[in-house]
Amino acid sequence: MSDGVVNRRTLLRAGAIGTAAALVPGGVALARGGDRPVLTHGVQSGDVTLDGGLVWTRADRPSRMLVQVSSDPSFRHARTVRGPLLTPETGGTGRVRLRGLPGGREVHYRVVAEDLDGRTRSEAAVGSFRTAPLGRDDVRFMWGGDVAGQGWGSNPDLGGMPIFGAMAARRPDFFINSGDTVYADGPLKESVTLPDGRVWRNVVIPEKLKVAETLDEYRGQFAYNLLDPQYRSFASRVPMIVQWDDHHVSQPTTL
Repeated sequence: MSDGVVNRRTLLRAGAIGTAAALVPGGVALARGGDRPVLTHGVQSGDVTLDGGLVWTRADRPSRMLVQVSSDPSFRHARTVRGPLLTPETGGTGRVRLRGLPGGREVHYRVVAEDLDGRTRSEAAVGSFRTAPLGRDDVRFMWGGDVAGQGWGSNPDLGGMPIFGAMAARRPDFFINSGDTVYADGPLKESVTLPDGRVWRNVVIPEKLKVAETLDEYRGQFAYNLLDPQYRSFASRVPMIVQWDDHHVSQPTTL
C-alpha cells in the first residue's frame, strides 16, 4: 500500500469512518463517541539518539498519525511531524522518527490520530524522553526483562505491574529491556493459588490464554503489556532499548 492511499478492502475491514460533530478552530472537527479515532494503547518511545528518537502508537481505525514535538511541556512553538497511515495491515500501529532535536534536553511529544478525511482527531496521548547528552554527563538507566512471564501478569489487586511505577519514580533516562518482553509461549491463568493460600489474580485477554500461533495472537502479547496502566505510563515517560529473546517465540530456542 502506498503512503496516503487506503484501498476499499482496508476500509471495509476497519469499519465506517465517523462523521464530525463539532467544529473547532482550524477547520478540524472533534467527533463524539465512536465517531472519533481512539489511541488504544498510549504512546511509547525508543532508540533515542543525540538528536532524535522513535515514537510509537496504535489507533482503533484507519487514520493518520500526527506528532507534535516541543522542548516546552505546554507545547508552545511546537512543530508537527506528519506520520504514517495506521491501518489493519500493521495492526493499527505506526511509528515516527523525530529528528533535529537538541542534545541533552527533555523533549515532549503528543500524538493524535487524524481520520482519513482530515476532519476528526483523537484525544492526544502525551509522552516525553531525554535526548543523549552532548558531552560528558551523568546518565541514569535501568535494565530488566521477562515481562508477564512464568504465569505472573498484570494483577488488578496491585494496580497492575507496580514495578514499572517504582522504576518510573527513579526517573531513568532510558530502560534496557534485556529480552523476553513478552511470553508468547507462556499462557496466563486468571488466578494462581499461592503456597500460603492467597490467590494471585491476572488480568487476561484471549490472546494470553494460549500459546501464540497467529500474527494476531503475537500482536496480542505486546498489546497486553500496554493494557497495564503502570506499564503504559512508564512507556510514555521512559524510552526503551529492546532485545529479543527465546520466549518471544518458544522455549527452548536459540536466537
